[in-house]
Amino acid sequence: MRKRPIATNDPHIQALARIVGEQAILYRKEDLMAYDCDGFTVHRHLPRAVVFPNSTEQVAAVVKYCHEHDLPFLARGAGTGLSGGAIPLNGEVVISLTRMKRLLHVDLENRRAVVEPGFVNLKLTNSVAHRGYYYAPDPSSQYCCTIGGNVAENAGGAHCLKYGVTTNHILGLEVVLPNGEVIEIGANGVPDPPGYDLLGLLTGSEGTLGIVTKITVRLLKNPEAKQTVLAYFDEVEDASQTVSDIISAGIVPAALEMMDQTAIEAVEAAAFPVGHPKDIAALLLIEVDGISAGIDEQIDDILTICRRHHVREVKVAQSEEERARWWANRKTGFGAMGAISPDYLVQDGVIPRSRLPEVLNEIANISRKYGLRIANIFHAGDGNLHPLVLFDASKPGETERALAAGSECLKACAAVGGSITGEHGVGIEKKEEMRFIFTDEEILAQTAIRDVFNPKNLLNAGKLFPTPGRCVETKRIPSAVK
Repeated sequence: MRKRPIATNDPHIQALARIVGEQAILYRKEDLMAYDCDGFTVHRHLPRAVVFPNSTEQVAAVVKYCHEHDLPFLARGAGTGLSGGAIPLNGEVVISLTRMKRLLHVDLENRRAVVEPGFVNLKLTNSVAHRGYYYAPDPSSQYCCTIGGNVAENAGGAHCLKYGVTTNHILGLEVVLPNGEVIEIGANGVPDPPGYDLLGLLTGSEGTLGIVTKITVRLLKNPEAKQTVLAYFDEVEDASQTVSDIISAGIVPAALEMMDQTAIEAVEAAAFPVGHPKDIAALLLIEVDGISAGIDEQIDDILTICRRHHVREVKVAQSEEERARWWANRKTGFGAMGAISPDYLVQDGVIPRSRLPEVLNEIANISRKYGLRIANIFHAGDGNLHPLVLFDASKPGETERALAAGSECLKACAAVGGSITGEHGVGIEKKEEMRFIFTDEEILAQTAIRDVFNPKNLLNAGKLFPTPGRCVETKRIPSAVK
């Protein structure tokens, strides 16, 4: 953090420094460059300043100042988001929550914990594991992403098939509204309180309705037993049908993941290779957990279904170390693309499981159309696809082709009754693609809700919703005050 004294005539920078302290604000260009994007690197914009509050009171004071002086602002966690939700399009004051990283309270009797938004996802499980508990949402970036960011994007993860996404594990929120007012929702973690589901509304609102400063989460007891299966297939269609048949058989795995040949090439070239065959078309990573009685029978049924669909090889992890290596290999999937491509674009469509072969075939057609490789690594059990479009930004036109290919992948998902995002959010990356699944009137209804919370449209403006159509009017996105 910068140790130089404030050296600017900007009255807003000076005022913000008085709120958070001179050692908790960045405003020089060379310092701001690290905050010009998040995990979506196609677009980059410098913020006006970055402040690092250490309490709800400081967040509220910064927000109140920005609101009173019409300064655009947004919240930022670890910056791991993949849809551009934390990119300062309008010269915003970025409110970084990374200093608010405390585990405030653990109540194992009632299976809940209270954390600040900058608390890292995996650290929560590590903090309670010795007592036999864990926090279920497990995005691939869980070793560095924050729970506040997970709430903003309604993050999922490999085990959301059985345990649900972030919204299923949020019991209460403390929120700073866009005018600086502080409210509590779901106080004391009371399940299903009467009235509107404001917890559900705020979780996944992508930082457009308020800034979360405390989070009450649900903790789960570790399952008695857990077994993991790895299956290799020579045809993507066989792997896809295996996914459908496992669910149709009444088995609900904790996780059911798929990688295609290009994705396998990447993870084997990265940090945690496990020796996957180079010539297979697809693999499935299947995990079941629960009470010990019945686990072996579920594994036997899964093995039978895999063999019914011409699996080349299928095996059960023989130790926790082997299981951990398989999962470490899978969890590096997105980052591993850097081993085989200078740049990549991650998409996040959702489809009915029964349409997997059809949509994967269409993604292959899109790959050929644009002359770009597309790797597929995804949560097959709940139909949450992650096509990764590989490209080289240094080559003229490739970035534009990659964006067009990604958009067509989402259109293919929408065409079969799916969605344009399952866990990464809309941000700026997919806001125009919202038209694939919503009419102008439906978008207007959603922006009307936003305007109740955020009437001046100062908080994270220009995100989530598309450019207004001819029949839709939304509030003007503000520019940074000069």
